[in-house]
Amino acid sequence: MAGPSYAAPEKLVPSVALSRAEAAKGADITVTGKGWRPGALLMLLVCGQSTPGLGVIGGTNSCSNADGQAVTTDAKGSFSKVLPAAPPPKPCPCVVHVATVQGEQAVVDTELKITGHPVAPLPDQSGQGKLAVLAEPRLDGSGSLLTWFGAPPARTLVFTVGNLGSAPVKDPVFQLGSAHGVFAPQWEDQQWKGTIQPGQKAEVKLDFELSAGAHGDYQVSIQYAKKLLATEQWGVDRPWGVTLFWILLCLVVPAAVFRIGMAVVDRLRPREGHRVNPGRHRGAQLREVALKMPRLARGPGATAPAAPAEPEPPATAPPPTTAALPWFTPDSAPSENHPTRPYRPTTKGNS
Repeated sequence: MAGPSYAAPEKLVPSVALSRAEAAKGADITVTGKGWRPGALLMLLVCGQSTPGLGVIGGTNSCSNADGQAVTTDAKGSFSKVLPAAPPPKPCPCVVHVATVQGEQAVVDTELKITGHPVAPLPDQSGQGKLAVLAEPRLDGSGSLLTWFGAPPARTLVFTVGNLGSAPVKDPVFQLGSAHGVFAPQWEDQQWKGTIQPGQKAEVKLDFELSAGAHGDYQVSIQYAKKLLATEQWGVDRPWGVTLFWILLCLVVPAAVFRIGMAVVDRLRPREGHRVNPGRHRGAQLREVALKMPRLARGPGATAPAAPAEPEPPATAPPPTTAALPWFTPDSAPSENHPTRPYRPTTKGNS
């Protein structure tokens, strides 16, 4: 079952209607409108040298500003106001000019004929428009996690311009520049899509970004037709993520090199049982060889080395017995004085 469908809200299209299309000088006319933004403040003027298609060519200088009226729209975006048909300072064709004062700009021009007021052809519009910044510019946007690690900082420059010239300005090309410290700004052309009629204003938004890793105090400038319009200061935070990365790199790389070096030294060190260090174990080797060598005959004056003490037999063990060797007879046993000769008694004669 499909869910309920909701119709998209209709876009407001401001419109203006006059109680009469022609009025005498100073006569009152009722101006009604609908489709405006609720609670919007509007300004109503009678302007000369103007047509609904081209707008107010001479700007507000072509309007009867002293007899203008202000009105606020209701909750439905409608209004009704009595406006005197005061003759403007410029000749007709004339219009009733209705425009918003604050917020999003909306303008509607409605043709009005003023009886007895001179009529003249519209001036040549071959001249150039003249743009000026009407409000202090601002920077919209904020940084992100990637900016913290050195990504290019990006912002949107928002400013309001008004056309002070006698010709409309269509799709103006602005020069946007950014400068760091004492260096000159680097200009970049950016085109804004739209038409600014004489005497009208428009809000312009231009996106730009700095180079990767940029930080410090920057000055953002905007100019049109080689004329500086406004400047704005921008303090860019340092990308601390890059600094943290280099600190960790300086700590991790030496530790890794040390671990690799210790692993190599441990791999090349000789193991016990495969190779003996001659300088360290030379004394132990000599002692083992001396104990394993047979005892050599020594001279009568030589002192025999002290033999290692043998452990005493247990008290309950019987005394050892000397077994007779099979190749000696009792009479041929070696004597004590001559171990290699048999003992024979000496026979002495009668003296």
